[in-house]
Amino acid sequence: MKKYFLLLLIASQGHLASAQDSRAPYFTKSLASDGIKSVFVNTSGGSISVSGATGQPARVEVYVVGNNGQEFSKEETKKRLEEDYILNIDVHDGELHATAKNRHNNMNWRRSLSIGFKVFVGTQTATNLSTSGGSIHLDNLTGNQQFQTSGGSLHMDKLNGVIKGQTSGGSINLANSKSNIELTTSGGSITATKCQGKIRLTTSGGSLNLNDLDGDIDATTSGGSIHGSRISGVLITGTSGGSVNLAAISGSVDASTSGGSMHVQVVKLGKYVKLDSSSGHVDLELPSGQGVDLDLRADRVSVDMAGTFTGSKEKDRVVGKINGGGATVDVRGNGSISVNSR
Repeated sequence: MKKYFLLLLIASQGHLASAQDSRAPYFTKSLASDGIKSVFVNTSGGSISVSGATGQPARVEVYVVGNNGQEFSKEETKKRLEEDYILNIDVHDGELHATAKNRHNNMNWRRSLSIGFKVFVGTQTATNLSTSGGSIHLDNLTGNQQFQTSGGSLHMDKLNGVIKGQTSGGSINLANSKSNIELTTSGGSITATKCQGKIRLTTSGGSLNLNDLDGDIDATTSGGSIHGSRISGVLITGTSGGSVNLAAISGSVDASTSGGSMHVQVVKLGKYVKLDSSSGHVDLELPSGQGVDLDLRADRVSVDMAGTFTGSKEKDRVVGKINGGGATVDVRGNGSISVNSR
């Protein structure tokens, strides 16, 4: 077992960077000989970054800055760390544990420090990360990734595995990742690009931006708009207060909004298209030549599709088949519905 108590090591290392320079680490510890396979980080106020990018020597870096970006001398920073924080790194059997926490329950916020960690490891590494106020960055990792922050944003790139993260107030940015993904924010927007697999995205107050996704996708927001393009597989999405704009959808789609309009373009039909708008109009574009079963209901319904139609058409409802039937197209609107083929 290797155990490193940072406060002792900091005092003895001659290469320590000044805490006044937030671009340089306050302390660096090599992990080159430890064969790290799991990373556990818990800090009370700083950001956390874990990277499996090749070409980087394995190491952990510690960053320390004052509250609201205050700058302190190395001596003052060391003094505050010793008096107010418990800070250590523990390495054992391929596990890295990095922890920074307050010594006192009611510490004066003016004396508080932001203690962040940057970890560089191999690509085959799992993580379990927690911070009460900073952002979390993950990239180039394969394995189970679990992480949470109470106030920062989440940034993920090139992850593969079971990925579960949440933030209570920041945005989420996800790219080039796959397998089983579940991400939640209570107040920020979510952007997901070039991902595949089973994907669950939830925000209580921000917009959704979904591009180049493939798989089983469930993305919802309680208060923002939804924009998506080049999505294949199964898409379930909804918002309680914004518009829905989806383009180049290949597969099945179930989308809803309680407070905006909907514009949806399907270029390749799956088993169904289900759209529901409680207060706005719906524009739906379908691929021409394919058979569909239509059930459209709103104050005004307009259908302009090539092919043979059998069924009934009324001002506020169209029910029938085009080209002998096929995929189910079920649309509800509180205003107007327009369905056409290109």
